[in-house]
Amino acid sequence: MGNNRELIAKRAADELEPYSFVNLGIGIPTLVANYIDDGLYTLHTENGLLGVTSVEEEDIDPLIVNAGKLPVGEAQGASYFSSADSFAMIRGGHIDVAILGALQIDSKGRIANWAIPGKDIIGVGGAMDLLEGAKKIIITTNHVANDGRPKLVDECTFPITSERVAETIITDLAVFKWQGEHYELVELMGDSTIEDVQANTTAFYTISNELLQEGKV
Repeated sequence: MGNNRELIAKRAADELEPYSFVNLGIGIPTLVANYIDDGLYTLHTENGLLGVTSVEEEDIDPLIVNAGKLPVGEAQGASYFSSADSFAMIRGGHIDVAILGALQIDSKGRIANWAIPGKDIIGVGGAMDLLEGAKKIIITTNHVANDGRPKLVDECTFPITSERVAETIITDLAVFKWQGEHYELVELMGDSTIEDVQANTTAFYTISNELLQEGKV
């Protein structure tokens, strides 16, 4: 499982354009920081820090954490501000990319990632604002839930976080890109096969010409 998470995070890092302002969500997205150059990207956290970087254990300051309450460091030139100002940056369209986790993604590109029916709900957090305000959305998630059910479904049964379409989905099995009305399978991850993806996906998607030409089907 750990290797899958790292595989997903590394692939997500490849999607980033240099000099982007990037928000990393809780879970797999936080691992993306391990695969990027601090000098090329500026990481943002909604609790009020621009210029997030990793931190060695001996240098941890318990007051310097990301939105998931994990200890982080300060990159050169980092700045602090209120959570209200941080959300103003998000809502104002100043975050280039948000990398988020998901509980479900459906055929319409909608994301459910903040509540499971029947379980206690802490709150939506920054997910709703990031889905609406970031210029690009990348979803990083295991392809199936812990109980084996597909996360890429025809229609979300969990509460929708936003109607905003996620442009890219990266799982431990595959990479999907939104193509105007549906997702297209553009890449297989690790040793996965088309059959693995088909068996664990109920959302509608097409297969890219490149995969077809490579004889992956």
